[in-house]
Amino acid sequence: MKKKRIAPVLIIAAGLLLTFIAWAWSCLFARADVNRSKYPVFGVDVSNYQGDIDWDTLEAQGVQFAFIKATEGSGHTDESVRRNLERAAQTGIKVSCYHFFSFDSAGETQAENYIGSVSPDEIQLPPVVDIEYYGDKRHSKPSLSETEEILRPLLERLEEYYGVKPIIYTTIPVYYRYVRKSFPDYPLWIRCTQAEPDMLVDWTFWQYTDKGRLEGYFGEEEYIDYNVFCGSEEEFFSLYK
Repeated sequence: MKKKRIAPVLIIAAGLLLTFIAWAWSCLFARADVNRSKYPVFGVDVSNYQGDIDWDTLEAQGVQFAFIKATEGSGHTDESVRRNLERAAQTGIKVSCYHFFSFDSAGETQAENYIGSVSPDEIQLPPVVDIEYYGDKRHSKPSLSETEEILRPLLERLEEYYGVKPIIYTTIPVYYRYVRKSFPDYPLWIRCTQAEPDMLVDWTFWQYTDKGRLEGYFGEEEYIDYNVFCGSEEEFFSLYK
């Protein structure tokens, strides 16, 4: 009798595992097909690699929000952040800035680096912390405790200063290793360039391709990242006034 009771549980577990594997496989090897009627709010993210940006031209092509790189680690500032913020402010595009997280320096000093570069009145969306593998981190992964010891004070300091929970940008592998259990209540901006990530991830923004092309930027990078908001235009503009 016990075996018969266990069997349905095993079947359900196996089904969930297969579903997850299929979804993870699609995020690695398929190509995202974005339903723009389902996700009508379109945006981009930029850094110094996009060079000199004509923000009016981006807005004319339907860009409604943008994430601008501001800082990295405890000492680096993107050289285009001031220019991008000032020019974007002359448009109707809602913006925020993102900080590239370092596994190698204290969260408190990383937060101060960002705060020193981005004024609260310059951004309409929450600040963003971009956590992803770099260098040898993919092969020599920092532990969960080491990462949390840096990431938590960074997020808490930004929330204290800007008065809103920061958005966490990350990839699928990094999300499951560092974010899902330790930081479940933060808005998520997920990178998944191969498939819609809504099966197992509760996301607010989705970066669905890094091979977009628009008119209006003149840097060494020919592509620009495309993103959508998870919701309607009414929801977007009521949430980010």
